Amino acid sequence: MNAQLPRILPLAAMVAAVAGCQTTPLTTQMQPMALDFALKRARFDMNCPAATATVLSSQTIQPVLNGPLMMGQERAQYTIGATGCGNRETLVVICGQDNNGCFAGEGGG
Repeated sequence: MNAQLPRILPLAAMVAAVAGCQTTPLTTQMQPMALDFALKRARFDMNCPAATATVLSSQTIQPVLNGPLMMGQERAQYTIGATGCGNRETLVVICGQDNNGCFAGEGGG
């Protein structure tokens, strides 16, 4: 049984290393920034400093350009609902993978 230990240890170390390298999904990483952008926009649009916001849905959008010469970046898209001062609105927020900010637009809802 001790003879098998040298063969099992490298395999166990490799499995542990791969498990430790799992990354956080883009939508999870960018959600706080998306909520902040949506909330600022909603508070201004509704003229309501007490407005609150919640994420209704999210998805990762793949790059439009994805080839050997040009690489686009993934984007996280959120549908966010905001309420306050008797008003309600839906916003769509898109955040780039590069963490340079988000764009909050009307959701049409």
